[in-house]
Amino acid sequence: MSKSTFSSDEHIAKQYIWVRKILVAYWVIIAVHGGAQLLSYWFLSYEVTPWHFYIHILLLPTLVMGGITLLAQFLHRRYHLLGFYSLFIAGSIISLTIIWLNYDIRIITGTLLLPVFTSVIFFNKRLTLFSATLQLLGLGVLMLDSSFRGYLSGFDMVAIPLFLLLGTLLTNIIRISGQELLSDLQSTLLAKQDLIIQNALMVKLATTDALTHLNNHISFHEYYQKAIEYADSVPFHLALIDIDNFKSINDTYGHRTGDIILARVAHMIRDHIGPHDIAARYGGEEFALLLFEKSFEEAHQTVEHIREQLSQLHHHELLGGVVTVSIGLHSYTTPLNKEQLFEIVDGYLYAAKRSGKNRTVTSNAASPLEAKAP
Repeated sequence: MSKSTFSSDEHIAKQYIWVRKILVAYWVIIAVHGGAQLLSYWFLSYEVTPWHFYIHILLLPTLVMGGITLLAQFLHRRYHLLGFYSLFIAGSIISLTIIWLNYDIRIITGTLLLPVFTSVIFFNKRLTLFSATLQLLGLGVLMLDSSFRGYLSGFDMVAIPLFLLLGTLLTNIIRISGQELLSDLQSTLLAKQDLIIQNALMVKLATTDALTHLNNHISFHEYYQKAIEYADSVPFHLALIDIDNFKSINDTYGHRTGDIILARVAHMIRDHIGPHDIAARYGGEEFALLLFEKSFEEAHQTVEHIREQLSQLHHHELLGGVVTVSIGLHSYTTPLNKEQLFEIVDGYLYAAKRSGKNRTVTSNAASPLEAKAP
């Protein structure tokens, strides 16, 4: 799924939530209006018979408003796009019903703007114009009622439609401003995402060896320092791997071939270590490994497997020849510091070179002093 498709689906889902919230608000308006009518009849002067009030003022209008709200809910669930228009039709009928029942309250005509203002939530020009048109048509229908016209002055006859048009214009301005703000926020967010990606790439370039795609010397020491700090809770093993006779490969076959061999050895190392292990090109033809979540035997098996696999791999760049590696391996134990541990492992690597190459030397095979002995 593309990013644009995902964004579109997410936008539709949010609109669906807003429609549901507005429909809930309709039910609240209907309930509040019915309660206000009932309290007004009980405690204020209401010159109508109980029958007329309960049937024509309370029950029937409430059933009409409730029925149109139920219909809007049904249409929105069954026909998603049609549901938006049914939402505003229902809102218009509710506002016009409330105005028709309370037109003796002069300010009540202001409810005509509520559906129009509601449309700004969806940032859709067509929905705003559709809602405003419904309100103007509804106002025209109310004007046909002589009782309603009797409460309006000549100024009201002009001011109410004008007020509705100005409210629609204001809503459209708010919609445009909102869209521009959203566009600016989206542009800012995209720019921030691009910056984060660029920074991540820069960090990766700064901490990764370009040829082998392993960690470089600097980043290895950062991981190494952290490993020392948390060694009490997360034990680890340090291994140093050096390609045997690498200088002769460069001298005989060229540095381009040497680079290919380096990359291939790095790939072999990366394929055989665990997801929590750290592999780095330490320098030249030397690699360093930090092995976590393993016993010493498992760490030894890991580096031995790397060594054995490499010794059996024939390289067509070397006319079918093989490349071997020498390895030093030791587990961290207190009270060693990072320099001391590295010196021990480097001594084991030196011992592996001195004793014939293509082998792994560990604390089980040589002591640091033996490894360093000339």
